[in-house]
Amino acid sequence: MAQIVRRQQTKAFVGYFSFGLQDSDDASLPVPFPDDFATDTFLGVHPGRLDVTSGGHTHTALLDVEVWDAVPPPQKAADWDEVAEADFESISGTMAVWSMHTGRMDGDIKLGEAGGCWRVRACCSGRAEAAALSEAEGAATGAERYLLQFWPSSTTT
Repeated sequence: MAQIVRRQQTKAFVGYFSFGLQDSDDASLPVPFPDDFATDTFLGVHPGRLDVTSGGHTHTALLDVEVWDAVPPPQKAADWDEVAEADFESISGTMAVWSMHTGRMDGDIKLGEAGGCWRVRACCSGRAEAAALSEAEGAATGAERYLLQFWPSSTTT
């Protein structure tokens, strides 16, 4: 049975309907954030980088990040507006949240002690509320919530 190894909460400043997670050791990434950002997909993947599209233009989203030792239990689709999975490789084992507006945000997300191959499940709720609030108020906080679950891809069944 899969066990949670680490849980972390952080925020992402969303700008232009998007934010990203990029390997902290980003000097050797072939496509640094936000180059080649795909605006037509919920979860985009580049080497060392994950791109996420949002329901709102400009706001602060809440991120719950979980690292598991194996495939976590499935999420109930009814609880989320969007759910996507992808394979991902981290060079350093540590990720940073990036904004289109402000660049790299403070704090890091630790996946593991070193780099490796991961599977990620991204879930999002509050997209319509974030869209309405960012249109009406300009900069809502916490309307949109993300759950990012990582596990070693070698445990994917």
